[in-house]
Amino acid sequence: MADAVPGTTRDAVELTYLPALADAVGAIRARAKATPSGRLQNGVLLGCSLLMVGALVLNLTSPKGPSNGGTALCVAALILAAGLYLLVPGLQGQQVHRMYATQGEFRVVVDDEGVRQFSRDLDMTYRWPALPRYTETDDLFVLLTGDRHGIGLVILPKRAVAGPDGADRLRAVLDRNIRRM
Repeated sequence: MADAVPGTTRDAVELTYLPALADAVGAIRARAKATPSGRLQNGVLLGCSLLMVGALVLNLTSPKGPSNGGTALCVAALILAAGLYLLVPGLQGQQVHRMYATQGEFRVVVDDEGVRQFSRDLDMTYRWPALPRYTETDDLFVLLTGDRHGIGLVILPKRAVAGPDGADRLRAVLDRNIRRM
């Protein structure tokens, strides 16, 4: 594989994987927790949910008795907020996965110069200034662009790194070159 990947260095970490839906959904959820716009979106949903819980409590404890319409409205709004919180990352993750799944196996080389991705129709190089920060989950390293929304991201599944110390070696390269969130 080293022959097929130009410019690998001694400290390079190589990953080989097939894109998985769980990786894309996990990356979208990690981005939502790591970026200001994602935290704002989650905060708005939480605030709306708390407001609806308060309205539901007031409706149920009203001296005139609970209003059926008010109760139904509060419950519907709570279901909508919970649905948005749970479903939107999954739907976005499906879109990302559909885009990459057609590429087949991915090979990625991460070193002190940046990240290089190779697949059937893709040959991309990201220098570290393009991806200045990252976040880590139990299963992934998610590299993010510098904008506050984290529009661009690179997904590096931990399962794709060879060797028992592969994730630690990858983390070391990332920590040397970009900021952990």
